Amino acid sequence: MKHKVLVARATFPDIIERLEAHFDVECNETDTPFAPDELRRRMADKTGALLLGTDRIDQALIDSCPHLRAVSNASVGYDNFDLPAMTRASIVATNAPNLSNESVADLAWGLMIAASRRMIESDQFVRSGSWRGFAYNLMLGMDLHRSTLGIVGMGRIGQAIARRAAGFDMNVMYYNRTRLAPELEAQSRARHVPLDTLLGEADHVILTLPYSAQAHHLIGAPQLARMKRTATLVNVARGGIVDDGALAQALKDGTIASAGLDVFENEPALHPELLRAPNLVMTPHTGSATIATRRANANLAVDNLLAALDIGPQAGRPPSILNPEVLDRRRASVGL
Repeated sequence: MKHKVLVARATFPDIIERLEAHFDVECNETDTPFAPDELRRRMADKTGALLLGTDRIDQALIDSCPHLRAVSNASVGYDNFDLPAMTRASIVATNAPNLSNESVADLAWGLMIAASRRMIESDQFVRSGSWRGFAYNLMLGMDLHRSTLGIVGMGRIGQAIARRAAGFDMNVMYYNRTRLAPELEAQSRARHVPLDTLLGEADHVILTLPYSAQAHHLIGAPQLARMKRTATLVNVARGGIVDDGALAQALKDGTIASAGLDVFENEPALHPELLRAPNLVMTPHTGSATIATRRANANLAVDNLLAALDIGPQAGRPPSILNPEVLDRRRASVGL
């Protein structure tokens, strides 16, 4: 008998075909996120699930799903996993790391350029028919070339962003809880500084750090006040790292010049003041939204799910497992 698997959001048809070759698959063809009660109901008889990183796997769901053995996120983030609870229940958890790094870095640069050069405002100005010709002070923005870039969170995405800065001859500084190895600093052409120094000196600040309780509202009103009035802030990390209300007020007051956001607190709901904030560019959490990257993420999620359920050439060895102790426990239980 085939394992039963839930695909909680819509995905590419050939991804479903890969799963259907091995599993009895239930798909969410409407692509409307399931409410928690509905998700528990649909997963009650499932052995595995493929998620996009939004559906919550918590103790309440685990208690309702006695057959569940593996959950695979088709995204790098796994904030939706109660990982300790999944590990206690011997449920393999996997994600799709590193495949999105370059695409997210590209979008971060796009937001930085669009915000600092006021591209969205300029586009709207032209479309509205308001443009009457050249003026020396029309849509003045800030340069990127030979400016100072500050990166908060210097993992693989941060390093990818830093590499791109070489083409703009930028001075790059970064803040990270752990300093990079010297060779990685050299490749990034970046220097490690305290957060307050970075905020005070950078012309452009990009956030790429993971969300955690410690990172909640890392950038709030006091931090925004430390930044240059000409600065741009870009968040491609996670909602909640920035206090969105404080940012909207800072943009309104001219505390900083501009911002670009791909992630938001309580998304897809937005802080209402963001909609009225000037010099703000917003995208709907699309950092990895290229065809090639989304396909790669989905295929890795399938590889993980197959391996976690002991199918195929990687059986028992998911490429990107988050709790390998579950597999160790399973092997020990059968004397391997």
